[in-house]
Amino acid sequence: MTEAFAKQIETEARQAMTELVAAAKLKKGDVLVVGCSSSEMVGGHIGKDSSLEAARALYAGAAPVLEEKGIWLAAQCCEHLNRALILEREAAEKYGWEEVCVVPRPHAGGSWATTCWKNFKDPVAVEEIRANAGMDIGGTLIGMHLKRVAVPVRLSLNKIGEANILCAYTRPKLIGGERARYTEED
Repeated sequence: MTEAFAKQIETEARQAMTELVAAAKLKKGDVLVVGCSSSEMVGGHIGKDSSLEAARALYAGAAPVLEEKGIWLAAQCCEHLNRALILEREAAEKYGWEEVCVVPRPHAGGSWATTCWKNFKDPVAVEEIRANAGMDIGGTLIGMHLKRVAVPVRLSLNKIGEANILCAYTRPKLIGGERARYTEED
C-alpha cells in the first residue's frame, strides 16, 4: 500500500467519523461500533487480503475524533471470532459486558480488531454489546451490535478507500400509537 493511499484512508476515516458523530448527536460515554474489512478497503475481497497498514490508517483517522469527544470505540472482529468486539476494559465494565478470552490476529479477528487491541490502553474482548451508533466498512454486518432502533445515516462520502460504508445511529422505540406524543412540545 502506498503512503498516499494510507493518507487517503486516514483522511476519509476522519471525515466520515466526524460526520457520523455529529449526525448521531453522540455524547461522552456513548459507544460507537466499527466493523471493518481491511481487505475491502484495499480493493480486495472480504476475508482474503487483510491489511494492517489500512487498519492502522483507519485507526489514525477515526480514533482521535472519538477520543476527543469521550466516545468509546468498539472494534468488531471478523467471523472467525464470531464477531466478538474489542473495547477498553473501562467501557466493558461500565456497561456490564462480560469479558471473553481471546486476542485478535489479522487472520483470526481481523486487522482492524488487531490494530485496536494494540492501540487501546487496556483492551478486552466481549461477545456482544448494544452500541449507540456504528459504521460498517466493507460489509461486515454490525447490526447485531446496535441498540434498537437503528436509523440509517447518509454521509457526504460513501467509501473509505475502496470499501463501501454504511452508518447508523440509534434512538429509543416510539410507543403508544396515534395519541402518543414523542416530545414535550404541544
